[in-house]
Amino acid sequence: MKRNFCSCLKRGASLIAAALAGLIFGLGPARAQQPFLPAVALNAGIHVIQAEVADTPATRSQGLMLRKSMAQGAGMLFLFDELATHCMWMKNTLIPLSVAFIDAGGRVVNIADMQPLDETSHCATRPARYALEMNQGWFKKRGIVAGAVIQGLERFSPAAR
Repeated sequence: MKRNFCSCLKRGASLIAAALAGLIFGLGPARAQQPFLPAVALNAGIHVIQAEVADTPATRSQGLMLRKSMAQGAGMLFLFDELATHCMWMKNTLIPLSVAFIDAGGRVVNIADMQPLDETSHCATRPARYALEMNQGWFKKRGIVAGAVIQGLERFSPAAR
């Protein structure tokens, strides 16, 4: 009886130690909502957007991961170093989003709806310099479609940098 009790204690202690290690070395911080990035004002016609700017490989990779919500009129602007057919996915992203791929002149190339935690790639249909993620349906509710102009991006053009 004593031997079984000791082995249960050892097994229980091992499980507790593993759980604590998980919290300390990864699970705890990974569950925390990500910090906000500096934001800029953009316009889609009469609609004002407060967009956080993801302009480094690290911030573009992190994106809106682990956010539990996003205010209406808020979004995230991804600045890419090159004009290309960039793709987005929703790894570790908890809120449904729509992404507008935007060319160097500020024109919307195409818009795609993306589902939470879905790792399917959603790509620009032709070369884009920017991607703007908003709450899902934001563009559609405002009649913003391919060809619409997003104003305020000129400050990020390669010539302005």
